[in-house]
Amino acid sequence: MNNSAHSEERLALVPVLEILYQDPWLVAINKPAGMLVHRSFLDKHETVFVLQTLRNQLGQHVFPLHRLDKPTSGVMLFALSPDIAALMQQQQWRKLYIAAVRGYVENDIFLDYPLVEQLDAIADKLANTDKPAQSAQTVIHPISTIELPFADSRHPTSRYSLLYLQPITGRKHQLRRHMAHLFHPILGDTTHGDNKNNRRFTAFSNLARLQLHALKITFEHPILQTELTISTAYPEFVQFWQQHAPQCTEELLKQTQPAWFTKAS
Repeated sequence: MNNSAHSEERLALVPVLEILYQDPWLVAINKPAGMLVHRSFLDKHETVFVLQTLRNQLGQHVFPLHRLDKPTSGVMLFALSPDIAALMQQQQWRKLYIAAVRGYVENDIFLDYPLVEQLDAIADKLANTDKPAQSAQTVIHPISTIELPFADSRHPTSRYSLLYLQPITGRKHQLRRHMAHLFHPILGDTTHGDNKNNRRFTAFSNLARLQLHALKITFEHPILQTELTISTAYPEFVQFWQQHAPQCTEELLKQTQPAWFTKAS
């Protein structure tokens, strides 16, 4: 295969990123699940990245303003200049996620559980490993529960919950680690979750992904100085819930979506 054919094959594999919002200063996308934001020592085999794809799509440099893990989908915001990036780093952000977890969660929870910073063995090899645990807070709002007809290790059926999650702080992997701490790991989480349960759920649902999605963010626009909310549609795993939990209607999703708890970084 010649170089031209290789180039055409690579281009065919690059997705067109969905633009949720764009103005002369900012752009927001709906990040696909399974796509790295930028090159990583830990995923050397990956060749397609959000940063490069968006830069090529827009024809200009972009500057990521926050992070989303590779398996997480949803709203991701970029500045279109270093000056705007610097202004946005002074912002307080409000974020709302939707997630599916193992087990029943039937009441609101305010979790205040400090987390020790997680370091990458390669990227953070020179970082201080003796840092104390950092304050970490998450607000958890149940939407719906479901019982599915396949056994887990102790029960003849399996139970799950669909939740809204509001991170009040922004620690690395905070939502995934907090839900694992509560023994309600997010479905599809291969690092902090229950892999045996993940395999059973995937076999039943054909949903082989982390069921965590950044649904919306709100912040003050650094130039227009007005409050701006950027939202996505509900992710595909919510469709599974609507098919298998009759109570999980569009109206329920709307009614249970919480007001902002507080401003957060």
